[in-house]
Amino acid sequence: MRRIICLAAFSLLVASSTVFAQDIPVDYQLGENYSDRYKYSTVLSIESSVKGETVLVRTYYGGFPLRPKGHFIEIYDGDLNLVSDFNYKHAGEHMVDGFVKNGQLYLLELAYDFDAEAYNYVVHQTPLDDFRFTERPLLSIPSKEVANPLAVNKYNRKFGNGFSTATHFNDSRNAFAITVHYREGRDEKYKVLLYGTDLKKRLEYDFTAAIEEKNYAFENVEVSKDLSSVYLMGKAFFKKRRNDLKERRYQYELVRIGAGGHTIQEFADPGRFPESLKPILVDGDLKVVGFYADRKDNRYNGLVHFNLNGETLALQSKKYNPFSEQFMIDKFGREVDTEIKNLIFKSVHITPEKNILFSAEEYFVTKGEDISSGATQITDRYHYNDIVLAKLDAMGNMKWARNINKTEVTQGDASYASYTAYGHGENMYFFINSGENPQKISKERILFKQGFSRNPNMFVIKVDGEGDLTYKKLVDDKEVRLPIMVSRPLIQIDKDTLLFYAKRGTKKQMIQVTVN
Repeated sequence: MRRIICLAAFSLLVASSTVFAQDIPVDYQLGENYSDRYKYSTVLSIESSVKGETVLVRTYYGGFPLRPKGHFIEIYDGDLNLVSDFNYKHAGEHMVDGFVKNGQLYLLELAYDFDAEAYNYVVHQTPLDDFRFTERPLLSIPSKEVANPLAVNKYNRKFGNGFSTATHFNDSRNAFAITVHYREGRDEKYKVLLYGTDLKKRLEYDFTAAIEEKNYAFENVEVSKDLSSVYLMGKAFFKKRRNDLKERRYQYELVRIGAGGHTIQEFADPGRFPESLKPILVDGDLKVVGFYADRKDNRYNGLVHFNLNGETLALQSKKYNPFSEQFMIDKFGREVDTEIKNLIFKSVHITPEKNILFSAEEYFVTKGEDISSGATQITDRYHYNDIVLAKLDAMGNMKWARNINKTEVTQGDASYASYTAYGHGENMYFFINSGENPQKISKERILFKQGFSRNPNMFVIKVDGEGDLTYKKLVDDKEVRLPIMVSRPLIQIDKDTLLFYAKRGTKKQMIQVTVN
């Protein structure tokens, strides 16, 4: 069923720069509502095949307490019809990700081998037209078993359990880096490996010398076009307390690893504290964008842009852009003594004019009480709040920055929270779940708020090249009576489409959104 959404003009009192809404050229198509045999599941991966099919892999759970029982694979054609599925009855110890390459589906697992006393990255592979899974080892690291080998903390980094590893895919998902921090006797070791999605190893590097004074928590990765070098951006935590109390216990660093070794660029200007940085390769030029604070407490004051030499990482230019008064009104109204903190980088879009649009989300974790099991338990609550969108020109000068007020909290599957950003031309589109109508919180500001309904509506927010913001409810909860996994779509840039999966209980449905 084809739904064409033509958004009528109306006024949005979000800020003085907001104009009357014009038609937002977004179409959507609803797939059939299918029954599903697995009530409890989460999406491991959603990918596109060479035939234009959508390949969805879910981890399903059973028992009490719920435990992974296997992986269910669904293949949809271009018209959102479910054409085949397969139950792969392999639960896996730590399933990392899945991807599709040359008609094959690959599932990447981290498993512990008790006989060899080693952690193994194992690849599960099958043709898409004839499900026959085979397994093969990709990487083995001797280690004692630890409680959580994939532990990641966005705000701190310690190495006390003897083993820690992470996998980082690049934005185009044609390569991934594996980092491994482990012990060899009494010595700490650190290894970085780079693979293409053809599973050919492009790099293997001993990074041990660099961790004598610091522990690294990498957040973002960029890979050169020929897959010969990898750029890892993240926090470097000092192992020993620094003498200057005005300084933080960590700093952001960019690490380039290639055939000739590694190079490090530190981002530590006196009185300036860069945060949530992202490396970007633009036509061979290496840029870094993100935020900065004037104090060490993560209270962000503006946007930062660096130009670097892609080979040596030598700093060629830098630009600090303080947040504008308009941005502060967007976020806080007329309040004073306010602060911006806990921003996590989410997306980047290079426009046809080589401007940079990038967005981040206010993310933090709190403790709360859960009484659903009949007994009070302390549980983590994950908060996904305001969206920050900024536009920089090719030289790093800020054109504008906008804040989209949003509040969400979840204890369960985060796929239904947060947002997806999609850049098209000079515009940026945001897709979020929200209650029936945004809440007006002042004359100039509105708030997209998590609805109490189990079927939140999906809204589209458009920010044009001038920073003007409009919005509209895109998919009504009366049409799609299932919550939509708004932060886990399949994005197909060549088609300007986004495929969203809706799921609850034993019902499922696909939604295709097209940005014209």
